Amino acid sequence: MTKNRPVGPKLTNWTPPPAPDGAPLVGRYARLDRLDADRHAADLHRAFSVDDTIWDYLPYGPFSSAAQLHRWAREAAGGSDPLFYAITDLDHGHLGGVASYLRITPQAGTIEAGHINFAPCLQRSRAATEAIFLLIQWAFEAGYRRFEWKCDALNMPSRRAAQRLGLSYEGIFRQATVVKGRNRDTAWFAAIDAEWPALKEAFSLWLDPSNFDAEGHQRESLSSLTRLVRVASDPAQR
Repeated sequence: MTKNRPVGPKLTNWTPPPAPDGAPLVGRYARLDRLDADRHAADLHRAFSVDDTIWDYLPYGPFSSAAQLHRWAREAAGGSDPLFYAITDLDHGHLGGVASYLRITPQAGTIEAGHINFAPCLQRSRAATEAIFLLIQWAFEAGYRRFEWKCDALNMPSRRAAQRLGLSYEGIFRQATVVKGRNRDTAWFAAIDAEWPALKEAFSLWLDPSNFDAEGHQRESLSSLTRLVRVASDPAQR
């Protein structure tokens, strides 16, 4: 019998974290509230209707009417995994997107962000970045060990976003699923709890108002602040 085979290190002083309860997540620029069809669907439809292509990589949408989106939102809001949030840009006071936690696995300490859809009015804004930061922050500060991001491998904006946010590239799962009758290869990104202190510092520096000039242009990019935290970069972005 082989003895002393390598095994993973024992986890000490760690207990499974709680599942997210949907309480609001509030920052300087963004607020995330648990999705509510009656409160959010009409405003989300107005924001989303500007550009149908934002639904290309999602398994649902676009929605031709507020009523259709309301039906989807009512169903999406009824579950706890995925747990959906509606995102408000606090600078402008309007709803501009949705995001969720999913594949919530407290016993392993893993959680994923997904179903992320930002309307054009939210894209490339401080609120958009802070919305994802708030999801990451809650997860690690609640005790999760791993925060995941997965997307269609052809969705380069999502892959660029994951890397900019400091999540490390972990590879491509080929023929992972079928979406809207099409094959989907899935790109994987993640951060782990050991990386969180440095990531939190990077986000705090980027989100600080002093990082933006009078016209709102960033002085230092988030990518430059998170570059040293990532253990692997996406080869498609070199």
